[in-house]
Amino acid sequence: MTMEISVVVPVYNGARTLDACLEALRVQAFPADQHEVIVVDDGSEDESAAIARSFGYRVLEQDHAGEPAARNLGVRESEAKWIAFTDADCIPTRNWLYHLLLRVGQEGLDTPVMGAAGQMIGLPSNSPAARYTEMSGSLKTELHLKHPVFPYAPLGNSMYNRNCLLAVGGIDERFIQYPGPDLHHRIASRFGYPFFFAPRAVVFHDHRSSWKAYWRQQYGYGVGYAQFLLLYKDQFPWGVQRELVSWANIGSYALQACIPGKGDAGLYRRGRFIQKLAQRLGFARTYWDKDERRIWEGVSHTEDNHFKGRF
Repeated sequence: MTMEISVVVPVYNGARTLDACLEALRVQAFPADQHEVIVVDDGSEDESAAIARSFGYRVLEQDHAGEPAARNLGVRESEAKWIAFTDADCIPTRNWLYHLLLRVGQEGLDTPVMGAAGQMIGLPSNSPAARYTEMSGSLKTELHLKHPVFPYAPLGNSMYNRNCLLAVGGIDERFIQYPGPDLHHRIASRFGYPFFFAPRAVVFHDHRSSWKAYWRQQYGYGVGYAQFLLLYKDQFPWGVQRELVSWANIGSYALQACIPGKGDAGLYRRGRFIQKLAQRLGFARTYWDKDERRIWEGVSHTEDNHFKGRF
Protein backbone atom coordinates (compact mmCIF):
# COMPACT_ATOMS: atom_id res chain seq x y z
CA MET A 1 0.00 0.00 0.00
CA THR A 2 1.27 3.47 -0.91
CA MET A 3 2.30 5.66 2.01
CA GLU A 4 0.05 8.72 1.76
CA ILE A 5 0.99 10.90 4.73
CA SER A 6 4.03 11.35 6.93
CA VAL A 7 3.17 13.14 10.17
CA VAL A 8 6.14 15.11 11.52
CA VAL A 9 6.07 16.10 15.20
CA PRO A 10 8.99 18.22 16.48
CA VAL A 11 9.47 18.25 20.23
CA TYR A 12 11.75 20.03 22.65
CA ASN A 13 11.20 19.30 26.35
CA GLY A 14 7.57 18.55 25.62
CA ALA A 15 7.07 15.52 27.84
CA ARG A 16 4.13 17.13 29.66
CA THR A 17 1.91 17.20 26.57
CA LEU A 18 3.56 14.80 24.11
CA ASP A 19 1.79 11.69 25.39
CA ALA A 20 -1.66 13.13 24.61
CA CYS A 21 -0.53 14.23 21.16
CA LEU A 22 0.88 10.83 20.23
CA GLU A 23 -2.12 8.98 21.64
CA ALA A 24 -4.36 11.08 19.39
CA LEU A 25 -2.20 10.14 16.41
CA ARG A 26 -2.31 6.47 17.41
CA VAL A 27 -6.11 6.36 17.17
CA GLN A 28 -6.43 8.22 13.87
CA ALA A 29 -9.28 6.93 11.71
CA PHE A 30 -6.86 6.51 8.82
CA PRO A 31 -5.32 3.26 7.53
CA ALA A 32 -2.21 2.44 9.56
CA ASP A 33 -0.35 1.24 6.47
CA GLN A 34 -0.98 4.54 4.67
CA HIS A 35 0.59 6.92 7.16
CA GLU A 36 3.61 7.14 9.43
CA VAL A 37 4.48 9.25 12.46
CA ILE A 38 7.96 10.70 12.80
CA VAL A 39 8.86 12.35 16.10
CA VAL A 40 11.93 14.58 15.95
CA ASP A 41 13.49 15.18 19.35
CA ASP A 42 15.34 18.50 19.23
CA GLY A 43 17.84 17.78 21.99
CA SER A 44 15.28 17.49 24.79
CA GLU A 45 16.49 17.17 28.35
CA ASP A 46 13.32 15.47 29.56
CA GLU A 47 11.63 12.16 28.69
CA SER A 48 10.25 13.26 25.31
CA ALA A 49 12.23 10.75 23.24
CA ALA A 50 11.39 7.87 25.58
CA ILE A 51 7.69 8.71 25.45
CA ALA A 52 7.77 8.72 21.65
CA ARG A 53 9.54 5.37 21.55
CA SER A 54 6.93 3.86 23.86
CA PHE A 55 4.39 4.38 21.07
CA GLY A 56 6.56 2.55 18.57
CA TYR A 57 6.97 5.60 16.32
CA ARG A 58 10.10 6.52 14.43
CA VAL A 59 12.14 8.80 16.65
CA LEU A 60 14.87 10.98 15.19
CA GLU A 61 17.22 12.82 17.50
CA GLN A 62 19.38 15.89 16.92
CA ASP A 63 21.31 18.39 18.99
CA HIS A 64 19.13 21.34 19.91
CA ALA A 65 18.85 23.35 16.70
CA GLY A 66 15.32 24.75 16.80
CA GLU A 67 11.89 23.83 15.55
CA PRO A 68 12.54 24.58 11.83
CA ALA A 69 15.57 22.27 11.78
CA ALA A 70 13.58 19.54 13.53
CA ARG A 71 10.75 19.78 10.99
CA ASN A 72 13.24 19.69 8.13
CA LEU A 73 14.87 16.54 9.49
CA GLY A 74 11.47 14.88 9.61
CA VAL A 75 10.73 15.90 6.03
CA ARG A 76 14.05 14.53 4.78
CA GLU A 77 13.43 11.19 6.47
CA SER A 78 9.78 10.93 5.40
CA GLU A 79 8.46 8.59 2.74
CA ALA A 80 4.99 9.84 1.83
CA LYS A 81 3.60 12.23 -0.78
CA TRP A 82 2.14 14.51 1.89
CA ILE A 83 3.80 15.92 5.00
CA ALA A 84 1.41 16.75 7.85
CA PHE A 85 2.79 18.94 10.62
CA THR A 86 1.56 19.15 14.18
CA ASP A 87 3.20 19.98 17.52
CA ALA A 88 3.82 18.28 20.83
CA ASP A 89 1.30 20.59 22.54
CA CYS A 90 -1.45 19.73 20.04
CA ILE A 91 -4.12 17.02 20.06
CA PRO A 92 -5.41 16.16 16.57
CA THR A 93 -8.99 14.94 16.39
CA ARG A 94 -9.62 11.38 15.28
CA ASN A 95 -10.43 12.28 11.66
CA TRP A 96 -7.70 14.90 11.26
CA LEU A 97 -5.65 13.12 8.60
CA TYR A 98 -8.75 11.89 6.81
CA HIS A 99 -10.14 15.39 6.37
CA LEU A 100 -6.80 16.90 5.31
CA LEU A 101 -6.37 14.30 2.59
CA LEU A 102 -10.02 14.52 1.59
CA ARG A 103 -9.72 18.29 1.16
CA VAL A 104 -6.73 18.19 -1.18
CA GLY A 105 -8.51 15.69 -3.40
CA GLN A 106 -12.13 16.81 -3.40
CA GLU A 107 -11.77 19.61 -5.93
CA GLY A 108 -11.00 17.15 -8.70
CA LEU A 109 -8.25 19.36 -10.07
CA ASP A 110 -5.98 18.27 -12.90
CA THR A 111 -3.10 20.32 -11.51
CA PRO A 112 -1.04 19.49 -8.40
CA VAL A 113 -2.15 20.82 -5.03
CA MET A 114 0.12 22.61 -2.57
CA GLY A 115 -1.66 21.34 0.52
CA ALA A 116 -4.31 22.06 3.14
CA ALA A 117 -4.65 23.24 6.72
CA GLY A 118 -7.31 22.86 9.37
CA GLN A 119 -8.68 24.62 12.43
CA MET A 120 -6.69 25.24 15.61
CA ILE A 121 -8.92 25.36 18.70
CA GLY A 122 -7.79 25.89 22.28
CA LEU A 123 -8.36 23.14 24.83
CA PRO A 124 -10.86 24.10 27.55
CA SER A 125 -9.08 26.12 30.24
CA ASN A 126 -9.91 28.44 33.12
CA SER A 127 -6.60 30.22 32.69
CA PRO A 128 -6.92 33.93 31.78
CA ALA A 129 -3.88 33.64 29.48
CA ALA A 130 -5.40 30.67 27.62
CA ARG A 131 -8.77 32.42 27.42
CA TYR A 132 -7.17 35.52 25.93
CA THR A 133 -5.27 33.44 23.35
CA GLU A 134 -8.55 31.98 22.14
CA MET A 135 -10.31 35.37 22.09
CA SER A 136 -7.49 37.05 20.17
CA GLY A 137 -7.75 34.55 17.31
CA SER A 138 -3.98 34.32 16.96
CA LEU A 139 -4.19 30.70 15.77
CA LYS A 140 -7.25 30.99 13.53
CA THR A 141 -6.08 29.28 10.35
CA GLU A 142 -8.81 30.65 8.12
CA LEU A 143 -7.87 34.25 8.97
CA HIS A 144 -4.18 33.64 8.28
CA LEU A 145 -4.95 32.01 4.93
CA LYS A 146 -6.93 35.10 3.94
CA HIS A 147 -4.07 37.53 4.60
CA PRO A 148 -3.95 39.84 1.54
CA VAL A 149 -0.14 39.84 1.19
CA PHE A 150 1.35 36.85 3.00
CA PRO A 151 -1.26 34.13 3.53
CA TYR A 152 0.03 31.16 5.49
CA ALA A 153 -1.01 28.16 7.55
CA PRO A 154 0.00 27.68 11.20
CA LEU A 155 2.39 24.73 11.16
CA GLY A 156 0.63 23.09 14.10
CA ASN A 157 -2.13 21.97 11.71
CA SER A 158 -1.00 21.92 8.11
CA MET A 159 -0.17 19.50 5.31
CA TYR A 160 2.16 20.21 2.38
CA ASN A 161 3.13 18.42 -0.79
CA ARG A 162 6.49 16.85 0.05
CA ASN A 163 7.94 17.56 -3.39
CA CYS A 164 7.14 21.25 -2.95
CA LEU A 165 8.85 21.32 0.44
CA LEU A 166 11.96 19.68 -0.97
CA ALA A 167 12.04 21.90 -4.05
CA VAL A 168 12.24 25.12 -2.00
CA GLY A 169 14.73 23.73 0.51
CA GLY A 170 12.28 23.26 3.36
CA ILE A 171 11.88 25.68 6.24
CA ASP A 172 14.48 28.41 6.67
CA GLU A 173 16.36 27.25 9.75
CA ARG A 174 17.52 30.73 10.68
CA PHE A 175 14.06 31.55 12.01
CA ILE A 176 13.59 31.35 15.76
CA GLN A 177 9.82 31.64 15.39
CA TYR A 178 7.33 32.55 12.66
CA PRO A 179 8.76 30.47 9.76
CA GLY A 180 5.34 29.63 8.32
CA PRO A 181 4.66 32.79 6.26
CA ASP A 182 8.05 32.59 4.54
CA LEU A 183 7.69 28.87 3.75
CA HIS A 184 4.16 29.25 2.42
CA HIS A 185 5.12 32.27 0.33
CA ARG A 186 8.11 30.58 -1.28
CA ILE A 187 6.12 27.50 -2.28
CA ALA A 188 3.16 29.53 -3.58
CA SER A 189 5.42 31.90 -5.53
CA ARG A 190 7.36 29.10 -7.14
CA PHE A 191 4.54 26.75 -8.05
CA GLY A 192 1.26 28.66 -7.86
CA TYR A 193 -0.58 25.53 -6.75
CA PRO A 194 -3.83 25.90 -4.77
CA PHE A 195 -3.89 25.51 -1.00
CA PHE A 196 -7.13 24.73 0.83
CA PHE A 197 -8.73 25.33 4.20
CA ALA A 198 -10.12 22.12 5.72
CA PRO A 199 -12.49 23.22 8.51
CA ARG A 200 -13.20 19.66 9.67
CA ALA A 201 -9.51 18.84 10.13
CA VAL A 202 -9.37 20.05 13.72
CA VAL A 203 -6.42 20.15 16.10
CA PHE A 204 -6.80 21.19 19.75
CA HIS A 205 -3.98 23.31 21.11
CA ASP A 206 -2.79 23.52 24.70
CA HIS A 207 -2.61 27.30 25.03
CA ARG A 208 -0.10 28.77 27.48
CA SER A 209 -1.73 28.64 30.90
CA SER A 210 0.30 31.35 32.67
CA TRP A 211 1.06 34.91 31.68
CA LYS A 212 4.77 34.18 32.15
CA ALA A 213 4.67 31.34 29.61
CA TYR A 214 2.50 33.42 27.30
CA TRP A 215 4.97 36.31 27.54
CA ARG A 216 7.86 34.07 26.49
CA GLN A 217 5.85 32.75 23.56
CA GLN A 218 4.86 36.22 22.34
CA TYR A 219 8.39 37.55 22.81
CA GLY A 220 9.54 34.73 20.53
CA TYR A 221 6.91 35.68 17.97
CA GLY A 222 8.29 39.21 18.01
CA VAL A 223 11.77 37.84 17.34
CA GLY A 224 10.46 35.76 14.45
CA TYR A 225 8.53 38.67 12.95
CA ALA A 226 11.67 40.83 13.06
CA GLN A 227 13.58 38.10 11.25
CA PHE A 228 10.79 37.89 8.69
CA LEU A 229 10.98 41.64 7.99
CA LEU A 230 14.77 41.47 7.72
CA LEU A 231 14.40 38.75 5.09
CA TYR A 232 11.73 40.73 3.20
CA LYS A 233 13.23 44.15 3.84
CA ASP A 234 12.98 45.18 0.18
CA GLN A 235 9.22 44.67 0.23
CA PHE A 236 8.56 45.84 3.77
CA PRO A 237 11.14 48.46 4.79
CA TRP A 238 11.08 49.24 8.49
CA GLY A 239 12.55 52.44 9.85
CA VAL A 240 12.76 54.53 12.99
CA GLN A 241 9.49 56.31 12.26
CA ARG A 242 7.54 53.06 12.10
CA GLU A 243 9.26 51.85 15.22
CA LEU A 244 8.25 54.98 17.12
CA VAL A 245 4.65 54.67 15.94
CA SER A 246 4.58 51.07 17.13
CA TRP A 247 5.80 52.12 20.57
CA ALA A 248 3.18 54.87 20.68
CA ASN A 249 0.56 52.19 20.06
CA ILE A 250 1.95 50.26 23.02
CA GLY A 251 1.28 53.32 25.16
CA SER A 252 -2.31 53.35 23.95
CA TYR A 253 -2.74 49.66 24.78
CA ALA A 254 -1.30 50.31 28.25
CA LEU A 255 -3.82 53.06 28.95
CA GLN A 256 -6.69 50.86 27.77
CA ALA A 257 -5.45 48.02 29.98
CA CYS A 258 -5.81 50.32 32.99
CA ILE A 259 -9.52 50.85 32.38
CA PRO A 260 -11.43 49.05 35.16
CA GLY A 261 -13.54 46.17 34.03
CA LYS A 262 -14.28 42.54 34.67
CA GLY A 263 -15.16 39.75 32.30
CA ASP A 264 -13.89 39.18 28.79
CA ALA A 265 -13.71 42.86 27.84
CA GLY A 266 -11.28 43.67 30.65
CA LEU A 267 -9.33 40.48 30.08
CA TYR A 268 -9.00 41.28 26.40
CA ARG A 269 -7.59 44.75 27.07
CA ARG A 270 -5.03 43.44 29.55
CA GLY A 271 -4.08 40.49 27.42
CA ARG A 272 -3.62 42.64 24.35
CA PHE A 273 -1.22 44.91 26.21
CA ILE A 274 0.85 41.95 27.41
CA GLN A 275 0.85 40.42 23.93
CA LYS A 276 1.81 43.59 22.08
CA LEU A 277 4.48 44.64 24.58
CA ALA A 278 6.14 41.21 24.55
CA GLN A 279 6.12 41.12 20.75
CA ARG A 280 7.42 44.67 20.53
CA LEU A 281 10.34 43.96 22.85
CA GLY A 282 11.24 40.76 20.98
CA PHE A 283 11.02 42.60 17.68
CA ALA A 284 13.11 45.60 18.73
CA ARG A 285 15.76 43.43 20.38
CA THR A 286 16.15 41.48 17.13
CA TYR A 287 15.53 43.89 14.27
CA TRP A 288 18.05 46.49 15.42
CA ASP A 289 20.70 44.00 16.46
CA LYS A 290 23.80 44.22 14.24
CA ASP A 291 24.67 40.54 14.54
CA GLU A 292 21.14 39.56 13.58
CA ARG A 293 21.20 41.85 10.58
CA ARG A 294 24.40 40.19 9.36
CA ILE A 295 22.64 36.84 9.35
CA TRP A 296 20.08 38.13 6.86
CA GLU A 297 22.29 40.61 5.00
CA GLY A 298 22.32 40.29 1.23
CA VAL A 299 19.63 37.61 1.22
CA SER A 300 16.25 38.04 -0.43
CA HIS A 301 13.13 35.93 -0.45
CA THR A 302 13.79 34.96 -4.07
CA GLU A 303 16.95 33.01 -3.21
CA ASP A 304 15.47 29.59 -2.57
CA ASN A 305 18.84 27.91 -2.34
CA HIS A 306 20.45 30.03 0.37
CA PHE A 307 19.75 27.48 3.10
CA LYS A 308 19.26 24.40 0.97
CA GLY A 309 22.45 22.56 1.84
CA ARG A 310 20.82 19.95 4.06
CA PHE A 311 18.34 18.82 1.41
